[in-house]
Amino acid sequence: MNNMSQIKEEMLSKKVWVVAGVTANKDKYGYKIWKKLKEHNYETYGVNPNYEEIEGDTIYHSVKELPKKIDVLDMVVPPKIAIQTLDEAKAAGIEYIWFQPGTYNDEVLNKARELELKILYDDCVYATLRREE
Repeated sequence: MNNMSQIKEEMLSKKVWVVAGVTANKDKYGYKIWKKLKEHNYETYGVNPNYEEIEGDTIYHSVKELPKKIDVLDMVVPPKIAIQTLDEAKAAGIEYIWFQPGTYNDEVLNKARELELKILYDDCVYATLRREE
């Protein structure tokens, strides 16, 4: 089993997730992923500075504001925001980062490695969970 598969299994076994870039727009992955994680009984939080709440759930303006320790951060933001979010994730003690397609570039991945975060990319959590249904 390669490192990515192992990290993916570890991530999916974790129960507390945050979606950075959650949105109320049901056509976007920021919404679909958040909703799918909840449907699969993950305790799921959302971060987006443009929202106070979505469907009755409090949405936090930054990773720093999250009320409890998060296991996995699912990145659904452009690389320029992702790179800033990595520092916040590290400071908050989040170990695992799942980069959705389009949320990273070499600079972002290099920074994640420098921060010694466990990362997964080239994969989509939404597609993964749908396959398990």
